[in-house]
Amino acid sequence: MSRQNYYAQRKERKGQQVDEDLIVALVQQERQQQPRIGTRKLHSMFKDQLAQRGVKLGRDRFFDVLRDRDLLVPPRVAEYPRTTNSAHCLPVFTNQIKDLVVTRPNQVWVVDFTYLRTEEGFVYLALVTDKKSRKIVGYHCADTLEAEGCLKALEQALASLPAGVRPIHHSDKGTQYCCHAYVERLQEAGLGISMTETDHCAENALAERMNGILKTEYGLGRKFKTKTSVRLAVDQAVHLYNTRRPHTALQFRVPAEVHSFTA
Repeated sequence: MSRQNYYAQRKERKGQQVDEDLIVALVQQERQQQPRIGTRKLHSMFKDQLAQRGVKLGRDRFFDVLRDRDLLVPPRVAEYPRTTNSAHCLPVFTNQIKDLVVTRPNQVWVVDFTYLRTEEGFVYLALVTDKKSRKIVGYHCADTLEAEGCLKALEQALASLPAGVRPIHHSDKGTQYCCHAYVERLQEAGLGISMTETDHCAENALAERMNGILKTEYGLGRKFKTKTSVRLAVDQAVHLYNTRRPHTALQFRVPAEVHSFTA
């Protein structure tokens, strides 16, 4: 190897090292807020910023850098107890969104709730998510499995709904969503009512996916010391999810950005 080629290769290796150090710094900074955000989303978030600094790096090489620096997110097996009771005599509704093509925000809302652990007992998180934008438009942490928490999450979602817009509300057949108080509030607000028909998770997949994202990517699956601390963590997680987490289904845009286009 000639001396010229040797120094050229050494210069290239040093340049690659600098580029990799920049990538690692950006990823570590973002992981302080979103510890379990995945590699594809990080690449989408940083590619413009890297290009402005003269760093050209494809997704595969980006993946290799994170793997070499032990920055890939390890898989986590989540455990979810059963929080839905569908064995009841309350009224149920048909699935109105099974074959529906959702084209705009506030066309369909999907709902679900899950438990969060604390040393003071469980907290039950109710979520209302827009099916098109993936934005969490309503949420509430309650101390019990009763419908009150779900109603408060619904009220929050309704408060930001543009005048004259009436989404279809889609849920499972749990007692919280079938109870008279909840159904009456939906009817009073003029929302269409849709429910899963076969109790299959695929009929409410997005709503259930939201629980998993918040638990695995934003740390809500851990055991908190107090109920106050878990509520603060939920507020932060929802804000970060809505405003900073890119979605592959949204062409790597964040939910809040997509939701702002209501036409």
